[in-house]
Amino acid sequence: MANNNAPTVPQIDPAVLAQRAVDSMTLLGPAIASPRAAGQYTVGVPMWMWVNQSATTYGPNSASASAGGVTVTATAKVSKIVWQMGDGSAVTCTGPGTPYKASTGMTESPTCGHVYSKSSASTSGGKYRVTATSTWTVNWEGGGETGQLSEVRQSNVQVAVGEVQVVR
Repeated sequence: MANNNAPTVPQIDPAVLAQRAVDSMTLLGPAIASPRAAGQYTVGVPMWMWVNQSATTYGPNSASASAGGVTVTATAKVSKIVWQMGDGSAVTCTGPGTPYKASTGMTESPTCGHVYSKSSASTSGGKYRVTATSTWTVNWEGGGETGQLSEVRQSNVQVAVGEVQVVR
């Protein structure tokens, strides 16, 4: 006859611990380096977009969580950034982008860019609202299991895009 009074040990779900580890990380939206709100952008001229990278804005970022003798370690890294450009277009970049250098002139970014086709003058406030949304891919392991989670974070910037006036 079994002893029904024996205490039961609760099962620890490693996926729950993985989420707890992720929650302990400070995962933020992209640290937008370009475009800058103070920048001057022009219709028809390639805009280069890129982000500054740190553990909290791009990764990798790791944390562990433990309970009931089970420890799960999770590592998060941004897998893509979707830029809503404010003019109805979206650009998906799978890396942090390439910083612009004056020596590249008016070429398009090799990794993450956009060309505005119309001025922002007629928009509310005269600026386009650019929203960068990062998708963090989180790989975890522990308790004899592995898995993957996704987290999403956003950042915004307002940019003015003007037209070059040619005087003849």
